[in-house]
Amino acid sequence: MVATVSLIIGLSTLFFTLILSLTGTFDLLTLGVLVGAVNVVQWLVSPYIIDALYHARELPANEQLGLHEMVGDLSRKSGIKKPRLMLAKIPLPNAFAYGSPIAGTRVAVTEGLLKTLDQGEVEAVVGHELGHLRHRDVQTMMFVSMLPAVAYFIGYSLMMSQMFRGRRDEGSSGALVGIAFMAFSWVLNIFILYLSRLREYYADRHSASIVDHGSDKLSTGLAKIVNASKNMVKTKQETKSLAAFKALFITDPDRARIDSAEIQMASTGNSQKLVQEILSKKLTTADRILEIFSTHPNIIKRLRALKELA
Repeated sequence: MVATVSLIIGLSTLFFTLILSLTGTFDLLTLGVLVGAVNVVQWLVSPYIIDALYHARELPANEQLGLHEMVGDLSRKSGIKKPRLMLAKIPLPNAFAYGSPIAGTRVAVTEGLLKTLDQGEVEAVVGHELGHLRHRDVQTMMFVSMLPAVAYFIGYSLMMSQMFRGRRDEGSSGALVGIAFMAFSWVLNIFILYLSRLREYYADRHSASIVDHGSDKLSTGLAKIVNASKNMVKTKQETKSLAAFKALFITDPDRARIDSAEIQMASTGNSQKLVQEILSKKLTTADRILEIFSTHPNIIKRLRALKELA
């Protein structure tokens, strides 16, 4: 994961240095700093936005005592301070870790998760989310996600400025530079999606290391989450709302229908059978292509990795 982050930062630095050298202007640098500053402010206040979007409230110490004890115990095993425990009032079974310097670290579980998974599976899911906090994934993803945003807005601004100037002699080169920036932002996004998938594997491994039989519990938990999620996201508005911060979730809501296509034995209600059904499937070329553009690993590959850990 460190190598991927280094590659993203290295490519970005090289590209921005090259463009700034060729254009001989500091206007692009100024714009980049402004876009970066906006992203930092957004990161600082994002926990409050997430709480509002997903109807999350902090669970007081006298509510859900077992869950509080579980988070406290797993936090000690993870070597981190216990985060604030949040309950998101949405039916979709999921969980997510988030936070910022002004809001502190938080781990949220949804009402749907507590209804769908048993205690051991919830423990494994919480262990996964604490893995994200342990590895500082929130900060890492915030930083690398700024880079394509900066590149895109610089490119877009260059193209728009040349259109309004209407000067063909300079407009052509300016437009080409703008297109180059926007294309580079797309390339960076592919690397960042790969990094996002890597962090999910590392968080899975962390859960398996701090939870007894964690890989088995997380496997059945993930299978049940995907299976239960497939019919819950129905309208475009619901999909847009739930997917706003989908990279935070333990599974991607957008992929619920795709991943659930791998499961044809959901009606059995047998968790282990559900996992075996997924593991028996073969990865197709379409699966591999779709995964390139996803924030989360393909469910088959993810369960296979957990099986190896077991």
